Amino acid sequence: MSRTFVNWSGSLTFTASGQAEPADEDEVRELVSRARESGTTLRPVGSGHSSSPLVRTDGTLVSLHRLAGVIDKAGDRATVGGGSRLSELGERLYDAGLAMENLGDVDYQTIAGATATGTHGSGLRFGVLSTQVSEVRLVTGTGEVLDVSATSNSDLLPAARLSLGVLGVVTQLTLDLLPRQDLRRLAWCAPVRWTLDHLAELQQANRNMDFYWYPRSDLTKIRIINRADEVPEVPIEASRMSRSEGWYAPAELEIGPTHHTFPRHRELRFDEIEYMIPSEAFPDCFAEVRRRILDRHRRTVGWRVLVRTVAADDIWLSTAYGRRTTTIACLQNASLPYEDYFRDMETVFRQYGGRPHWGKKHWLTAAELRPLFPRWDDFQAARRRLDPDGVFLTPDLARLLEEA
Repeated sequence: MSRTFVNWSGSLTFTASGQAEPADEDEVRELVSRARESGTTLRPVGSGHSSSPLVRTDGTLVSLHRLAGVIDKAGDRATVGGGSRLSELGERLYDAGLAMENLGDVDYQTIAGATATGTHGSGLRFGVLSTQVSEVRLVTGTGEVLDVSATSNSDLLPAARLSLGVLGVVTQLTLDLLPRQDLRRLAWCAPVRWTLDHLAELQQANRNMDFYWYPRSDLTKIRIINRADEVPEVPIEASRMSRSEGWYAPAELEIGPTHHTFPRHRELRFDEIEYMIPSEAFPDCFAEVRRRILDRHRRTVGWRVLVRTVAADDIWLSTAYGRRTTTIACLQNASLPYEDYFRDMETVFRQYGGRPHWGKKHWLTAAELRPLFPRWDDFQAARRRLDPDGVFLTPDLARLLEEA
């Protein structure tokens, strides 16, 4: 039976010929076998939070919501079902005395979808969520069940930890975790110039730090997170409460476990473009982004710009591969036009060596992406090895991954 799919923001709509909800790996293997024999495509789908067309297909959508939960726990590691929602997974891990070391700004995604697209939080010491993955179990395009880890098919681990869902259907992941802990979240508003002048200091002094810039007011909202038993050093300027200058006193938003402290509940839906910039290029890049928004887009920009940091890693398609990264995300209310604004921002991001977030809006194709990822060809070789018949390769993904 056909299914009309609409993503979280409402900007991606398509009709798939069918949808499957396998209960185990044998059913996943059967779905792959049927797609391979019929020459149709199969796309694993998570929660639908992404606004990029990675899941778009006229073939079959595969939801893994029945393959969820904590499967096994050993020390500070846990094996979880690929269809586990981050919100529910946080609760299950907490009950087991564990927590993910870092999370993104929302917990709507599934763990397989979040890691496959390079979802990230913020913090100089923390990589994309995929860096927390030590083992991946997937059903490849040939129907083989493959375990990938440091001791099994280790050559594929840098590809399988962040794969865009083109190596196979990820049924299980093993995560490296931390003992559960309480965190303290503080936020305050400050003038943009002060925030930029003190950015390095704030990033280094806190476990996690990010900020929003609001184009309409030209102010920022700074957010820091630290362990609850640590008292953060809040700059003296932030306690003056001089609202005429844009200051608002620090407010304790929450003390609680990791999975409650990082994500924010979003009633207002939005579309987003986010690029990962080499950290040393961030000051110049952000200055140009701010200038263009104030000069060209301020009247139509309905929301904010988010700045975060990500540690370097060695995952082949990670947008933080081989370099410390600062991210710039431009958000726009789902009810408002976004394309002219986002395309203009993309020209700036590309001038500074930016790499696009795989799960968000961008307009790059394989020829433009290949120079940005030093291990691009290695990933493509792994993809062709595990999916020789293109079971997971839709036209959208072919434009992303295969040069004409």
